[in-house]
Amino acid sequence: MDAQLKAKVDRFVEMVKESDNIVFFGGAGVSTESGIPDFRSVDGLYHQHYKYPPETILSHTFYRQKPEEFYEFYRDKLIVEGVEPNIAHKKLAELEAAGKCKAVVTQNIDGLHQAAGSKVVYELHGSTLRNYCENCGKFYGIDYIKNTEGVPKCECGGPIKPDVVLYEEGLDNATIQGAVAAIAAADMLIIGGTSLAVYPAAGLIDYYRGNKLVLVNKTATPQDAKADLVLHGSIGEIFSHITI
Repeated sequence: MDAQLKAKVDRFVEMVKESDNIVFFGGAGVSTESGIPDFRSVDGLYHQHYKYPPETILSHTFYRQKPEEFYEFYRDKLIVEGVEPNIAHKKLAELEAAGKCKAVVTQNIDGLHQAAGSKVVYELHGSTLRNYCENCGKFYGIDYIKNTEGVPKCECGGPIKPDVVLYEEGLDNATIQGAVAAIAAADMLIIGGTSLAVYPAAGLIDYYRGNKLVLVNKTATPQDAKADLVLHGSIGEIFSHITI
């Protein structure tokens, strides 16, 4: 770590120590360090080749029109096994346990924040760990989907849909309201591992009114100029310096 980044990390750690109402807003870059590919990086899903582009497959229309092909892609690419929370997930859970982090707002659908121990997590795009029957509403875990073929069916005969927000679908109102309230009340907002390119999620940062807005990302984002502190680097390495 070069001297300039170290100085910024030291300031970041001080800001965390000074704060007692922290909210973390994160994206795919938080999970890539656990081995989950993101969607938009050079190695992400959007740069791999399929019969249809991923943004088409992961749309509501495609799910309705070609459910078997949707599930082939879903099982192959979105159900990721053997992954564990990384240091960023764990530090956020520790901050919550210490009463400092009040909420995690995430665009990820992998459940790793909860696996690390975080309790207050607003999943903007849902979770692959939850799946529900479109007829009777019964919920099924990820193993049920993984161990079926074609379109998974409920015991009542209805089709089972992942509890994830597909393209063309709206975000859950209660989740959005909870995230907005948490961000608006925060004395420190940490944004990590996101390009801040996906709306409406990226627009949530506009609800923050404090003076400790920190952006942690490997590359620059369109919002860097708004931040009080910008750190370009590995989120796990940067978070590893936080002491509770």
